[in-house]
Amino acid sequence: MSAPREHFGSRIGFILAAAGSAVGIGNLVSFPVAATKSGGGAFLLVYALFVFLICLPVMMAELALGRKSDKDPVGAYRQLSGGSRLWRIPGWMALITPFMIAVFYMVVTVWVLGYLVEIFKGNLTGLTTEAYFGAFINSNAVFVYLIALMIIINGVLAMGVKDGIERAAKTLMPILFVMLLILVLFVLTRENAVLGLKYYLIPDFAKISPEVVSKAMAQAFFSLSLGMGIMITYGSYMKKRDSIPGSAKAVALTDTLVAFTAGLLILPSIFHFNPQIDPATLSDSSAGMIFLFLPKIFLSLQDSIGYIGASIVAATFFFLVLVAALTSLVSIIEVPVATLRDERGMSRKKAIYAIAAVQLVLAIACAMSFGMSGPLTELISIGGANKSFFDLVEILFYDTILPLNGFLVCIFVIYKWKKANLDRELQEGDSSFAGSLSQKYVNFALGTFIPAILLLVFINTVLLKFFNTSLLNLI
Repeated sequence: MSAPREHFGSRIGFILAAAGSAVGIGNLVSFPVAATKSGGGAFLLVYALFVFLICLPVMMAELALGRKSDKDPVGAYRQLSGGSRLWRIPGWMALITPFMIAVFYMVVTVWVLGYLVEIFKGNLTGLTTEAYFGAFINSNAVFVYLIALMIIINGVLAMGVKDGIERAAKTLMPILFVMLLILVLFVLTRENAVLGLKYYLIPDFAKISPEVVSKAMAQAFFSLSLGMGIMITYGSYMKKRDSIPGSAKAVALTDTLVAFTAGLLILPSIFHFNPQIDPATLSDSSAGMIFLFLPKIFLSLQDSIGYIGASIVAATFFFLVLVAALTSLVSIIEVPVATLRDERGMSRKKAIYAIAAVQLVLAIACAMSFGMSGPLTELISIGGANKSFFDLVEILFYDTILPLNGFLVCIFVIYKWKKANLDRELQEGDSSFAGSLSQKYVNFALGTFIPAILLLVFINTVLLKFFNTSLLNLI
């Protein structure tokens, strides 16, 4: 027997919680760099088109699946497919994916927490060396921070949907927005900041290539937490009177604004640090930017605001990243917690304990795959290169499976659950959606080009990650 269904207390609570799941480390770091290296304003335009023309309909479909079934991803697929064994597979994929993503994401968040503590201790200078990063990620302190992080996350989850997830989102997300704006306003007053704005905002359509378009699509899809079962789970916590189309648009807009605003912080900071820098040389890795490059930028601010001032700016930024990571992790881990409650009738606390125990073991394995354990550091060869356990988890569950999960959502809602059922659920709480241009577009897009694009992204990702080639090379 499943546990009683919880619900968000308000529409704004849902929007902030869903936005919290979408706003993550990638929004604050990798998105601005990707935009700058891929055409600036041109990339921003392509990204925005993908968000609202492709990702938004998928988000609506996931939310509709969740609210109609009042179930986790496994239960939603089972119930709305009429018990089909075949369609249980996407449900389990939508469960395993967030479970494993949380494992490696926790390790990166532990690093953020560790760096924040070091900044508070007055060690900003030490953080600017690569040697420090290598020593830190292989130190026993990582495991201490991991325990602390899991206590925080599971403490929020233990309080439930309304008193835990929603309350945390209502507190942390406004803090994130305000502090991000304050940092942006400060950085824009720095010398040479305008150079960063030019690279970030001025369109360079010559840089738009099929590879860049694919990157924008992947960034948009991943950024909005699609294919992870999060929106299905959160949809099951929505009230019938709430508008799914309106709420989905608010989440997409919020996530995009945060990513865009982060660019107004990162790029001017980089050009203040080095006005001659070539953006093409910037690292695509969020971890490389956060832990190896940005501390040097913050330390350079001491020439104008002193060491304490530079440390305050650095601490503010790392706190922003920590908040973004925490809100994402809470959302990601809620998916398997909801599954155990729905499918096994567990209490919330028992489900949390069960999930935490397994994830702790796997997170420790990920943390040890940077040199602490030889077998975990060189676990497998993929694409001709040795990959660690951490790499394997990231490649399989973050890079590869998400677009496949999204493809399966589209096929299911249109061809198994049927358009008429999707329409009825999207009109529940939003009567104006009936017969609107948005309704016609969502029905057409989900049944035609969106699944085709997601399938191509999945195939291309498999070719890139496992065979060092791409669809373009095969054409």
